[in-house]
Amino acid sequence: MAKKSTKDLEETSETEAEEIIEQPQNPWNNVTATAPGDEDSNKDDDEAEAEEEDAGPDALLRVAELENEAAELKDKLLRALAETENVRRRALRDRQDATKYGIANFAREMLGVADNLRRALDHVDADARKDVEAIENLAAGVEMTERAMLDAMERFGVKPIEALGEKFDHNFHEAMFEAPDPTKPSGTVIQELEKGYVLADRLLRPARVGVSSGGPAAVAEEPAEPTDEKADETAAAKDQRAAYEKQSDAQGESGDGKGGKLDEEL
Repeated sequence: MAKKSTKDLEETSETEAEEIIEQPQNPWNNVTATAPGDEDSNKDDDEAEAEEEDAGPDALLRVAELENEAAELKDKLLRALAETENVRRRALRDRQDATKYGIANFAREMLGVADNLRRALDHVDADARKDVEAIENLAAGVEMTERAMLDAMERFGVKPIEALGEKFDHNFHEAMFEAPDPTKPSGTVIQELEKGYVLADRLLRPARVGVSSGGPAAVAEEPAEPTDEKADETAAAKDQRAAYEKQSDAQGESGDGKGGKLDEEL
């Protein structure tokens, strides 16, 4: 078999290269594999973008309206929640007040009964209680009744106001008169006409009292007479001052004389 020459080999390689260049490209080489769902999503995105472009300013206005409506609904919701919380707190406070002060009217009426028991005991003569056994037994029974009644009222929060000797307080006291009392400072309760009561921390009835207007004005103290020692000290001070004045006068006269001599020499 004869060997091909170098020229023949070069021609053969050029021919093969031309054939490769002239071959048509396969159209399936540029096709990429896609999942079934990806095509639909791409279509939806394209459609949404197209709709947004077509809508223009109308869509923006609609979005703004929806945002405003959502803000209004949120504000109404917050206000409704706040109102509900306020109603709940108010109901809780009303229930607590009803529990604490629900018996206020009944307790106020019972105070008159307690006052009458105390007036009855105050009008019993002490000597009669000692002399007559029946009066003593009756008074002791009234005292026990009064004590039991006050204890029962205290268990339900009704307590008396201690006013005698205290500073007048307009929140708990009602002044009926004012009288001078040198032993008490001004504004002090000196007499209790009717006892006051409180229900829990609320005033049930003020205490009717008499208030001190203060004692007479204080008399100015007279200056005390000087003692013998103070008198001696005063006399010695006067003597020293007189001696100092004489010495000063003497020095002044001598100075005047020297000044006159100097003037004559000049």
